[in-house]
Amino acid sequence: MPMIDAKVTVALDDAQKEELKNEFGRLIGTLGKSEAYLMVAIEDAEALWLGGRALEKGAYVEVSLLGDAGSELYSKMTGQICELLEQKLGIPGNAVYVTYHPVRDWGWNGRNF
Repeated sequence: MPMIDAKVTVALDDAQKEELKNEFGRLIGTLGKSEAYLMVAIEDAEALWLGGRALEKGAYVEVSLLGDAGSELYSKMTGQICELLEQKLGIPGNAVYVTYHPVRDWGWNGRNF
């Protein structure tokens, strides 16, 4: 039951959003999760500031998942997310924050896991 919520400063067209969604679906396997239940939200053209200055190109990515994957896998995924955003959107890694939120109780389809 993972969720990836990405906020990026650049404007994206539908094809770019679809490509990011597909890449997030591939990357979630790093945390031992399947794309089958992955939910993705992509918010583009967001205003983000870092260190008091507006970011022309920046991103905040929040990854929530049922259970805990551990620091080593989170670190690996952070590298993959930064690489993806650099390659696809030109967002440098030093303008990307990634947070992880392990969740104990997760509801879906009228019940909790």
